[in-house]
Parts: sequence; C-alpha cells; structure tokens
Amino acid sequence: MANQETVHLALSDSAARQLANATKTTAQMSTITPRWLVRCMHWVPVEAGIYRLNEVKDPESVDVACPPRDEAELPQTFVDYEEAPREYFLSSVATVLDVHTRVSDLYSSPYDQIKEQLRLAIETIKERQEGELITNAEYGMLANVADDQRISTLSGAPTPDDLDELLTKVWKEPAFFLTHPLAIAAFGRECTRRGVPPATVSLFGSQFITWRGIPLIPSNKVPLENGKTKVLLLRVGEERQGVVGLYQPGLVGEQSMGLSVRFMGIGRSAISSYLISLYCSLAVLTDDALAVLDDVEVGKFHDYAFKYTK
Repeated sequence: MANQETVHLALSDSAARQLANATKTTAQMSTITPRWLVRCMHWVPVEAGIYRLNEVKDPESVDVACPPRDEAELPQTFVDYEEAPREYFLSSVATVLDVHTRVSDLYSSPYDQIKEQLRLAIETIKERQEGELITNAEYGMLANVADDQRISTLSGAPTPDDLDELLTKVWKEPAFFLTHPLAIAAFGRECTRRGVPPATVSLFGSQFITWRGIPLIPSNKVPLENGKTKVLLLRVGEERQGVVGLYQPGLVGEQSMGLSVRFMGIGRSAISSYLISLYCSLAVLTDDALAVLDDVEVGKFHDYAFKYTK
C-alpha cells in the first residue's frame, strides 16, 4: 500500500504550543522535609559562640529539715557548683554557592536564578542541620543520652508498653517523642492490634498521632539500619532543664536564626560566589531530659482478619 500523507484540516497541537507560554514551577527538590524537630525545639541565643552548662555538684547533699515546733537547731548547708562545667561551641554547616553571571543575567525570568539557587542551597543546609542535631558525634542527641536513660524494646516492634517505659525515664514534663516515620507506622500497627488506636493532635497545621497525650514527631534523620531504628523522648527548654538548641544571633548577612548569606565577589571567570553558613549546636541540660528506645523493628506486620465461627 502506498504511503499516504496525513492531511491536516486545522492547526495541530504541537505547532500551536510553539506560541503558548508554559506555566513554570519553582525548582522542586524531593529531599526537602518539614523539619518538625527544629520547630519543636526551644532555641537559645549564644554570645560569642560558647554555651557553658553550669551544674550543681552532688545535689543530694543539700540538707534541709522540717523541724518540730521547738528550738531545734536548723541544718547548715550550701549548694556547691561544678568547677569545670562543660562548654558547648557552635558548629557550622556551610557551603559556597557559585552562579555564573551570564546565567543570572540572561535566564532570570520569571524566576531569579540567584534567589532560586540560594533557596535550594539553604534548604539543603537546614536539612543537614536537623540531621546533625540528632546524629552529630559531639553534640547530637544520640551521642549524649546517659547510659541509664537507654532501654530496649520488649519484643522488637515499638509497643505501647515500650513507650510507657520510655515515659518513666523522662516523666518530668515530656515534650515529644522523635522517631523515623516507619517507626510511627509500626507503632500504629501495634496499637491497632491491641485495639487502642492512638489519639491525634494538630501541630503546625498538620496531624500527629500521640501516646499518653505526647505527640510522636517524625524525622527521616533518625538512623534506620537493617530494619531497626530508635525512638527518642525529650523534655525541652531552659526553664525546664531540658534539651535546648543553640544558635548565634546577629550574624552579618543574617537571613534567619543562625543562618547568614554573604556575597564573596565575582571572579575572573565571571562567576559570583556566595558563602552560606548556619551556626548551631545542642545541649542536654540534665540527664533525665532525654531518653532513647533502642532496637526498634519497623518491619513487623499482623493479620487483622477476623474469623467468625457458628
């Protein structure tokens, strides 16, 4: 059969699209998360990048009495301080962003290329910040849990009993649980199996499940290895002797809390450079402000089918 040319009776879609304007999105990045941990933390401004944690030495030795109604002599006491308190120094998460001036000059409509590049680089730095608050070998929460504040699961999967046990470790005004999203799903399955579906609470415009009124905050920065992760429980704030985040205020080029952007100039290759720096750290003010549930298995499932008999 001879080839027949397609006859167009009207303008084709592909040709018409050449005269149409496409509606463009900003650059999307799948690694961006809500970073709930940073929002839930209490943040303390630090002068000169140093935070000294002063503690009372041997608090059990402070002697007080409830004397009878007589002339009995009152005890004499004083509160001693640690002579070598721990000092926390702010750490930085930083990068140098390079943008060719030709790109920013020619291709900045409808979106400014420099602003978009800065936005995405800043988002990445903030993601790294949340991870460091959890896993940093020096100041991260997992590295600063006291030995007697660590417990293991009873049967692998995170159960209501496990979280109740964790609450006995941080019973003074606990603020929130923190764990991997898969662990929250695993906990939900265990609650469903026992017929005790957890209540929910609205925070930051989103819904979170709770246990004993304490929200479970998800973060994909909590380590997940070989199907196991951890559940942390925190008390937060200086006034509660809890866990606090530390940041440097008043930075040159400050864009947000502890974050600065500084223009470094244009090189001979016509590339403009911007230094992006975020200074932060974390301090656990007392041992009982933080506890962790280890060896949390996230891959356990159950058959919920009901069997009926006559």
